[in-house]
Amino acid sequence: MFLIPRRPIERFQLPDRIFTCGSLYLNRSRFHIFPQFTPEGLSNSSSISTFAAALIGFLSRSHGNAPCCRQFSASVPSTRRYIPRTVRKRINKRAREAAKPVLNEELFHRAVSQLPPRFTHEELHNAIVLQDDPLVCMELFNWASQQHRFKHNVLTFHITIQKLGAAKMYEEMDVIVNQVLAIPSIATEPLFNTMIYYFTQARKLVRAVHIYKVMSGSMKLDCRPSIRTYNILFSALLSRRQNPYINQMYMETIRCLYKQMVDDGVEPDLFTLNCMIKGYVMSLHVNDALRIFHQMGVVYNCQPNAYSFDYLIHGLCAQGRTKNAREFYGMMKEKALLPSSKTYNSLASSFAIEGEIDEAVECLWEMIETRRMVDFITYRTILNEMSRRRMDGSAMRLLMELKEKKVVDRYAYSKLLSELQCSSWK
Repeated sequence: MFLIPRRPIERFQLPDRIFTCGSLYLNRSRFHIFPQFTPEGLSNSSSISTFAAALIGFLSRSHGNAPCCRQFSASVPSTRRYIPRTVRKRINKRAREAAKPVLNEELFHRAVSQLPPRFTHEELHNAIVLQDDPLVCMELFNWASQQHRFKHNVLTFHITIQKLGAAKMYEEMDVIVNQVLAIPSIATEPLFNTMIYYFTQARKLVRAVHIYKVMSGSMKLDCRPSIRTYNILFSALLSRRQNPYINQMYMETIRCLYKQMVDDGVEPDLFTLNCMIKGYVMSLHVNDALRIFHQMGVVYNCQPNAYSFDYLIHGLCAQGRTKNAREFYGMMKEKALLPSSKTYNSLASSFAIEGEIDEAVECLWEMIETRRMVDFITYRTILNEMSRRRMDGSAMRLLMELKEKKVVDRYAYSKLLSELQCSSWK
């Protein structure tokens, strides 16, 4: 039954030519038509097809033997049959299993034939390195495990995990990782770092943190977490996150890891401090990022680079602290550091919003001269602010100059021009 708001209606019996009727409120015995949905309102083909589809859907249930249903059946497109979610999951699982690569038996037997009868760990390592097929590498590893008087060491485990991780065969890699964890005596810091790296690439952060905890609790000194271990975890926790609330949640984990690193006597490097600055800025804790920045070169033996300034300037502009952002921009120029596109766009937009149109335009041309990519939002912000301050002539000249120098394409120019004309009419 189709629900239509109540309005004055006209009752009539079922007509012979059903396709001439308007939009209907259908009952089993009678049709009710609204005056505003008369045939004149169904002038276009889309309205007629929608009406016909709705009408036939009802008549197929209540008047299945009516000749009008046979009249419309050829013109109405058939709907797709609904597939339950469980069936779709089974279909997708079978499709993934069918898409899995098949082992090249010939290549595997050729690699086995090139190994001597009593091969060493180095010879097996070199044989796996030469193979490009990850299935052949895994089959070589499993075949060597079944050989008499042979046990894998850190070389064979490491290269196999690298091959499987690079091929994104994370389930097979996890099996090899479990074998490594069962033999604590062969674990090393580079091997564990490789495990953590590929688990973070697979977005299995819980598994990566578990490997880190195994490293922290190890009694071997050459297996303890190093600065590279922490940098891999920091980079993974900060990547692919755009929501500030999610960043704030992950930032608590990063802060705990950073505190654990300092307590263990591991001195942070420039990459680590930049990760902390970036994390604080992404989680909207700009003051904490400034605290880390001012400790660089004083507490820690490393000087800030262009990335350190870029993160801070973007965070300050996002909070409307344009004055502080200008100070850091001047410090970058003093150190002969070139800002990134993100920094230039943030500064230009902030200058325009604050009413400093000349500085915004100067920053825009500087960005173009240094071949940095200008965001469309930056163009629109500067032009809109110029128009809002009754500088329509200057805004139009700037837009024409951008077009003459082929800085903006035709589509961007037409869109900016239309927005500029609309704002000037207001």
